[in-house]
Amino acid sequence: MTPAVITLIILAVAAVLFITEIIPLAVTAMAVAVTLALTGVLTVSEAFAGLTNENVILFAGMFVVGAGLFETGVAKSIGDTVTRFAKTETMLITGIMIISAVLSSFLSNTGTAAVLMPVVISIAASAGYSRSRLLMPLAFAAGLGGINTLIGTPPNLIVKGALETAGLGTFGFFEYAVIGIPLTVAGIIYMCTIGKKLVPDRGVNKKKVAQAASAEGVTKEASKSKQLIAVFVLIGTVLVMIFTKQLGISLHIAAIIGALVLVITGVLNEKQVYKSIDWTTIFLFAGMLPLADAMVKTGAGQMIADLIIGLIGTDASPYVLTGGLFLLSSGLTQVMSNTASTTLLAPIGIAIAQGLGADPKAVLMAIAVAASCAFATPVGTPPNTLVLGPGNFRFIDYIKVGLPLIVICFIISVIILPLAWPFY
Repeated sequence: MTPAVITLIILAVAAVLFITEIIPLAVTAMAVAVTLALTGVLTVSEAFAGLTNENVILFAGMFVVGAGLFETGVAKSIGDTVTRFAKTETMLITGIMIISAVLSSFLSNTGTAAVLMPVVISIAASAGYSRSRLLMPLAFAAGLGGINTLIGTPPNLIVKGALETAGLGTFGFFEYAVIGIPLTVAGIIYMCTIGKKLVPDRGVNKKKVAQAASAEGVTKEASKSKQLIAVFVLIGTVLVMIFTKQLGISLHIAAIIGALVLVITGVLNEKQVYKSIDWTTIFLFAGMLPLADAMVKTGAGQMIADLIIGLIGTDASPYVLTGGLFLLSSGLTQVMSNTASTTLLAPIGIAIAQGLGADPKAVLMAIAVAASCAFATPVGTPPNTLVLGPGNFRFIDYIKVGLPLIVICFIISVIILPLAWPFY
C-alpha cells in the first residue's frame, strides 16, 4: 500500500470520527499524527511538527492576551458599550462581520479573529445572546474579508505569482475586491438570515471558556493600572501585527510577547494563563496539520486533483472548468491549508486554460477564492479552529452552516468571474 493511499485512508477515517465525534476531536487529531508516524508516511518530527507551528503558538498567545481583557473587566465594559448601540442580535452579527471582514482585508484573518474573539464573547455576555451565534459569523467574515486584497490571504499572492511566472499578466492590489466584496456582502446577508437559524445555540461552556466566567466579578477588583496595561498590550499586539514586515516580528512572536508582558506586569498569574488557553483548539489544529503536509508530500492531494480533472475533462468549457476547479479547491481546503491547495491547483488551472486557448485569470481567481471558502470544517482555516472551543461547536455544526455558504459563494463566483475576467 502506497503512502498516498494510506494518507487517503487516514483522511477518510478521521472524517468519520470528526463527524460522529465518537471520541473527542482533539484525540482524533492527535491520533492522526500518531498514525502518520507509525505507518511511516511521515517521520516522527514531521508528524508532530504541528505542536510548534506558528499558528498554534499564535492561538496560545492570543488566548492569553484575550484573557487579560476578561480578567480585568475591560472586555465586559466594551461589551456593555457596544450593546447599547446594537439593539438586536442581527445588528450585532452585521457589525461584527463588517469589522472582521474589513480588518482581515489588510491583516491576517487568523490575527483578526484572535483579536476580536474576546471582545465578541464579552458582547454576547453583555447582550444576553449565546456566544456561539456571534463567534461563527466572526470566523466566517474573517475568511471572506481576506479575499478582498492582495495581502488578505496567501492564496491571493500565490495566484498572482503563478500568473506572473507564466507571463500572463498580474492581479492588482484591490482587483480581488471585484469578487471579494460581493462574496462578503452575500456572506453577511446569509449569516443574518438563514445562517443565523442554522448556528446552534448551546449556551456557555464554562470549562472551555473559563477565562470569561468570572469577568463580571473581577471587574470590581481589577485596578485601573491593570486594565490600562491589558488594553495597551492588546493595542500594541495589533500594531505589531499590522507592521509585522517593517518590524521583522512575526504574528506568533507578537502574541507571545503580549502574553509575557501580561504575566510579568502581574495582570495575569500563572494559573489564569493556563486556564485561558483552549487546549482542544491547540491539539486539534496541531494534530491535523501533519495530515495536510502528508497529502502534499505523498501526492494524495494530486491524486484527488487528477481524479476530478479527469471527470471534468481537459476539453471542458471554461465555465465548467472554473466551476470544477472552484469545487476542487474548496474541497481540498477543508482538510489542507489554503496555501497548499492553491499551490497545488494554480499550475493545473493555467495549463488547462491555456490548452483551451482561454485567459486563465478567471480560473486562477476561482481557485484562490475557493481556497478561502473553508467553512465546512473546524480545521479548514485557523479562525474556524479558534472559535471551536469558546463557541462549544461540534464538527457537524460547521457542515450545517458552512456548506450552504460555500454553495452561495460558488454560484456568485461562477456568475461574476467570467464577467470580470473574460475567457476570450
